[in-house]
Amino acid sequence: MFTKILIANRGEIACRVAATARRLGIKTVAVYSEADANARHVAVCDEAVLIGPAAAKESYLRGDKIIAVAKATGAQAIHPGYGFLSENAEFADACAEAGLVFIGPPASAMRAMGSKSAAKQLMEKANVPLVPGYHGEQQDADFLHGQADRIGYPVLLKASAGGGGKGMRVVENSAQFKDALASCKREAISSFGDDKVLAEKYLQRPRHIEIQVFADTLGNCIYLFERDCSVQRRHQKVLEEAPAPGMPAERRVAMGEAAVAAARAVGYVGAGTVEFIANQDGTFYFMEMNTRLQVEHPVTEMITGTDLVEWQLRVAAGEPLPKQQHELAINGHAIEARVYAENPEKGFLPSIGTLRHLGTPDAVSFELGGVAAAPAAVRIDSGVREGDAISPFYDPMIAKLIVWGVDRKQALARMAQALAQYQIVGLATNIAFLKRLVEGQAFANADLDTGLIERNHDSLFPAAQPAPASALALAAAALLASESRAATAPAASATNAADPWSHTTGWRLNQSYARKLAFADEHKAYDIFVTYRAEDWLFSTSADAPQTLSLAAHDGNDYSIKLGDTATHGTVLRDGDIFHVFANGAHHQLAWNDPMAHAGETESEGGRLTAPMPGKVVAVLASKGQEVKKGEALVIMEAMKMEHTIAAPHDGVVDDILYAVGDQVADGAPLLAFKAA
Repeated sequence: MFTKILIANRGEIACRVAATARRLGIKTVAVYSEADANARHVAVCDEAVLIGPAAAKESYLRGDKIIAVAKATGAQAIHPGYGFLSENAEFADACAEAGLVFIGPPASAMRAMGSKSAAKQLMEKANVPLVPGYHGEQQDADFLHGQADRIGYPVLLKASAGGGGKGMRVVENSAQFKDALASCKREAISSFGDDKVLAEKYLQRPRHIEIQVFADTLGNCIYLFERDCSVQRRHQKVLEEAPAPGMPAERRVAMGEAAVAAARAVGYVGAGTVEFIANQDGTFYFMEMNTRLQVEHPVTEMITGTDLVEWQLRVAAGEPLPKQQHELAINGHAIEARVYAENPEKGFLPSIGTLRHLGTPDAVSFELGGVAAAPAAVRIDSGVREGDAISPFYDPMIAKLIVWGVDRKQALARMAQALAQYQIVGLATNIAFLKRLVEGQAFANADLDTGLIERNHDSLFPAAQPAPASALALAAAALLASESRAATAPAASATNAADPWSHTTGWRLNQSYARKLAFADEHKAYDIFVTYRAEDWLFSTSADAPQTLSLAAHDGNDYSIKLGDTATHGTVLRDGDIFHVFANGAHHQLAWNDPMAHAGETESEGGRLTAPMPGKVVAVLASKGQEVKKGEALVIMEAMKMEHTIAAPHDGVVDDILYAVGDQVADGAPLLAFKAA
């Protein structure tokens, strides 16, 4: 076994690999960019070396620098994690030439499976069923258009070298094809340095089912069952689970054996995933093979009681697989939710900012081998801590939340409970959306397909509801309690602490002190009326009759209150004049209008259309003075290696174009001036 390895990655996967290495007594070397100098993965490794600026192409994608660091620190092997260089055959070759072990498959297997089109040609020769489509090298736009017409719409365009849902477009009809192709190729060249695409028939209501395979250098190859990754947005996975709901034993064996055959066909070694697209009738087609560890590998670990990173290390060191096929069995059910810094209500746009508060559910300590049988298994894989920043340079994942249950019903309940306990302040997240998704009828009933989110849009994106009285009462109680503490402190130190004139608590002679508290969220303003009494307050809103409000207990940011006859517990975090109330599984952000503070004027953006996040302008589709219709695309930005279209909010005229193609723009920057018709 190795004594020291270098982890050529960042974030949660680097922390995940380091955890297993530490358990096995293997020292670790981290590499980091300038943006990650204070990152968690730097802190959890034994050594850490700076390799370049924030941009991945100047740091985490610099294989030469990474190899030099490995040699200088005495590392014997390099674990690439996933993403970055994990499926780079040239990097694997360079490791071997430098006398380092690449903890992954042979470069030949990566080359065989690295191109979606080449892999499908290989599978076709091996009689593996394929979705009808074109997987060849011809990339002429007119030729591809003709192939799409032949296949029949809808057609799915995919970057041949792609992954992670990037470089994918669904084309509904022939008229849309050329614009979709151009956009797909732009995203592909930006994300993968290769603009080749393939075209396939887009299946209606398909499921995305993948098989975890593992092979050693001694000729052993097995499968560790399947994962259902059907719940996706923009072709990127949101929820994953194992085993796949409704999977008959015969089909599980058939898919597992097909995956093993695919791995053997390319001489595979290590951890890999063979992905299939399956119809509702159970027929399945080869889609691609990911020649690396997958983001969703924890659900497989949870149901099999294995540590796949340990298996990777052992196989890379020349040891046989720890288990054979007959020794593996499915135990219970596991679900993974990807907690992202993003705004689902705004098209899942990534959110940039600092994690000013991070409260997580109680988690079982991650010690694989026994965790799968734990009665309350909750696991969190994360690469960030409170105070860390989510930057525009890398994927905005905050954590992977994984739960285990004796069956799917219990796992669903545990996931909903864990999501309700998650607390994040400082940026937008998808936590509330994930909770609606997990508790929604479609997912709960395992009515799964890759269009689940779109099919259930109305229930997953409900109209905004007013903050409940309990949340308003918690915010008010937190404010009043903090004012009381601030007011009594100087009074207690006064010469005559009993003198009422020394207090600033609102004491009145022969009357009660009444005041109005003005709160608002992004949907509504709330006027709260509070009357001070000896031990409590009278509380009311403009719509409700007064009720008694009392503070039963207070510990840090945790408050227990009683409003009328109802007891409520919650966490209230104050960030400036924003009160973040976490209660009953919901997060309410309430802005307090402090009457003593200066209320400055906010300059209206008027008709200017602004950047939804930091990024680069890749296309300007309008010109100064042009008349446009509502919904017409005006500017295309690229951020987080994804394209975002800025469209006309209504009919009007473009007054001015403020940025050119190639320009970098900041979050909220006006991109053009627009005058409504």
